[in-house]
Parts: sequence; C-alpha cells; structure tokens
Amino acid sequence: MTLDLSYLNFVNVGRVYRNLPTPALYEQVVRRREGLIAHLGPIVTRTGQYTGRSPQDRFIVREPETESDVWWGPQNREFDEATFARLRGHLAAYLQGKDLFVQDCYAGADPRYRLRLRVITETAWHSLFARNMFVRELDQHKLVDFKPDLTVICAPGFHAIPEVDRTNSEAFVVLHFAKRLIIIGGTSYAGEIKKSVFSTLNFLYPEQGVLGMHCSANMDRNSSVAIFFGLSGTGKTSLSTDPDRALIGDDEHGWSDTGIFNFEGGCYAKVIRLSPQAEPEIYRATRMFGTILENVAIDTNTRRIDLDDATLTENTRASYPISHIPNSSPTGLGDHPNHIIMLTCDAFGIMPPLARMTPEQARYHFLSGYTAKVAGTERGVDEPKATFSACFGAPFMTRHPTVYSRMLGERLARHKVTCWLINTGWSGGPYGVGERIKIPYTRAMVKAALSGELEGVEYREEPIFGLQVPKHCPGVPDEVLDPPSTWPDRQSYAAKASELARMFAANFNTFAHSVPEEVRSAGPRL
Repeated sequence: MTLDLSYLNFVNVGRVYRNLPTPALYEQVVRRREGLIAHLGPIVTRTGQYTGRSPQDRFIVREPETESDVWWGPQNREFDEATFARLRGHLAAYLQGKDLFVQDCYAGADPRYRLRLRVITETAWHSLFARNMFVRELDQHKLVDFKPDLTVICAPGFHAIPEVDRTNSEAFVVLHFAKRLIIIGGTSYAGEIKKSVFSTLNFLYPEQGVLGMHCSANMDRNSSVAIFFGLSGTGKTSLSTDPDRALIGDDEHGWSDTGIFNFEGGCYAKVIRLSPQAEPEIYRATRMFGTILENVAIDTNTRRIDLDDATLTENTRASYPISHIPNSSPTGLGDHPNHIIMLTCDAFGIMPPLARMTPEQARYHFLSGYTAKVAGTERGVDEPKATFSACFGAPFMTRHPTVYSRMLGERLARHKVTCWLINTGWSGGPYGVGERIKIPYTRAMVKAALSGELEGVEYREEPIFGLQVPKHCPGVPDEVLDPPSTWPDRQSYAAKASELARMFAANFNTFAHSVPEEVRSAGPRL
C-alpha cells in the first residue's frame, strides 16, 4: 500500500514501505545491513551509544491547550512550541530522499479506548519493533483508510544541534500532546518509541476515566487477575510470565470501569543472563523468528547468541509479539484485579521479601515508588542505585502523581483488591554485602499470595513500615521472610532501616499536602 506523507510536510522522500509484514521487514533489515539473523531466527541489532532511555533528552511541548494539566519538572521538561516547529522542519529536511517505513497499529487492546497509532521510521528494524510492540490490525481493508490519532516519527540518524535546536544533546524525544505527535532523533534505542507512546496515553486517558499503569498483568484459569507494578528490572516481565497463568501484558496497562487492558501487543524483556530454567517462556522467545534482540552478543560465524555477555550493556533486550508466549491472552483484556503486587528492588536489603498492605499503605507506596535503578536501564547507571519514582514510573507520568494515586485509591475501595509488597532486591545486607533474593523464592511468594495459601497463616507486623509479614510461606525458608535475621549484625540492620525510613519521609513531603491523612500516616514510623 502506498501512502502520501505530505500531510506531515514530508516532501521528496524516497520509497514509503507501508505495513510490511514481518518476513518482508526481515528482508529489508538484512538488505540494509541493519542487523543479523541469528540461529533459530531472531534478528540481532545494535543501538550504538544509546543502550537505554535518555531521560534528560525527553521533552514535552508547552502550549496553551494542555500546559495546565502537565506535571512540569525534571521528569517532564518543557519545550518551546516555536522551537518544536523549527526542529520538526529540520527533521523533515533530513528525511528528503530517504526511504521510510510505516506501521499502522493501535495503542490499547480495548476497542473502546484504543488510539489509532502510526509509527514512521527510517529503519526497517524499528518498524519491526513497532509491529511487535503495538496491537496489530489484521484487516487489510481497514488499513487502507487508516487515519491516525497519534503519530510517532523516529529518525535515529538525524542528530540535533543543541545550540540551534535547544535540546540537551544530539538525541531528543519530544511529545506534542495537542498535535498528537512525537518526534525522536539521535538515538536508536527502540524503547524510546514505546515509552513516549505510554507517556502520551498517561496524559490522555485520565480524561476518559482510565488509569494508566506501569505494570504487568496476568490471570488464572478462573479469570482472577493480578497486576504487578514496578520499574524496569524489578521483575514485572519475569514474574508475570507464568506457565500456570495467562499473560495479559508485561509492561503497560489501563484500568477502566470495565476492567484492565494491555496498552501493547508485545513484550520488551530484559534478557541479560536469562535463565532457561527460571524464565523458560521468555528464554524460548529469544530463539524465535520475529524477535528482535537489542545489543545481545552474537558469534558472527555460527550466528549463535550469548545472553550472558554484557559487553555492550546490561540492558540487553528482546522485543517479541505477545503471541510468542504460549499461554498469553489473545485479547489483552482482563477483569478488575483481585490482587495488586508492588515490586521493589531494595538495594538497602531492608524491605521484607513479602508483605501484605492496607489500601492506604498501597497508595503510600504507590506514590513513593521506592526501588533501585538497575544497571543499564538508563544511561549512566552502572550499579543499583536507590531511588523513588512516583507511581513506579515517574518518567512516564505526565500528569501529577496524585491524579493517578486518587484513581487507584477509588478502584481499590470499589473492588476490594488485596495488595502486596514484594522485594526482589537484596537480603542479608545492602548491595555489595548481601545477596539478591533468589527468583525461585520470589516465584513461590507470588504463587502463595495469588492462590490464597497465605490467608490462613500467622502474620507479624514489621516495626518500621507497619507492613504485615507472613511468618511462613510454602517453598520459602522462614528466615528469608524476616530481613533482620538474615543480617549478620542487627544493629547495622536497624541503622540502615532508620536511614531508609528517613529517605521515605523526605521523599513523601512532596505529596503530603495533596493526599488524605490516612495515606500520609501509612508511611514508616521514624
């Protein structure tokens, strides 16, 4: 299908490849030397110097229609509208004479809320990424007259000039909500495409009564739904990909009046040191046709990959359609959740591996979003670093976090959801001293929480955070559930716990005057 892109002020462009299927995109990737075909069929690509998101290079255009609703600050840096128009003009000039790839798809699995999405790229592999990650339209007749609600233009080869374009570096990701337009340049990291769309949905959906969530989701055979909040690297994808539960989605969802729905049609999993025993479904997906492997090591003679090699980055990634997971949901839809699990990767080794929360505590920890940024997810992060990220995804929350917190609180009360906090980080001491909690233990905790096995066990109250910690959990040694007992020195534990509690309190001062008293008082006891 041909497509005239003059409506975007694109002139004199080369050939426009519209909605190429996966095999045809493979041919283009190889012909253009954008990647290699590995043993068993995945495409292996390189993203150059940008192997993770670049938060300092992301901007939102400040304009009269939407400026009063944006959460301006370090996460959402403003960009002048006139400067955006000039940068967009430079981008259009750069694309003259170049072939372009277009994928028409949807953001949002629920037909009542989905947005028609058009992704325009200068590389075939980024077009394949869009085809993997968003919801496909399989009816060719509908694609003929496809009119986008949101457009993404991704040109990694176009580098901004900071002094001229008023960007932070040669890379940029600029969102214009009023124009429903996103422009990306200077970076080949494909995650910028999906996260910029997610950020836009998080701005648009609250007006429709939909809560955008940085979470994965799955359900059991009785359609009992669980959602997993957490930043990248905390285990959302790994823990929600369960052979006994159907995967709804691994990263981004909406919660409407009728239930939850996946924003995407694919998965974007971290694969460094991926284990075929601990994560068999994801491991299998890295060996399949249609999968893109970003920055994964490959032997160019045998074309076999090495998932243990972190030479290029710790943030090696696999992008694949969700259908690569055998028991994934074909609809991307689920009922209202029965369980919410908030994942934290605690680099201090203080948070309990498993705890039950009240709705007020859930809102407190949702706004706090405590975790550790793990190596490789963002530029400059080489080892775990304690951080607070509101809503477990502050870089993608384009309205004030209390907007999402209020919506979450209303849903928790209405649907009587059971809330859990799970620490996938360190135990027995902080990073560098203790050890990371074993994945089989975490999986056993998740299974017990979701199956109801923890309803009859005895709980103790954790003294600083006031969380309810089970004394026993099937498949987990009792001492693992009690962090102080894993430390060699309890006084060291107490000192580090007090330090962490003060960090929580200092961070929450930002929200203290915007939430009810019962939420304010649900934090740690200093």
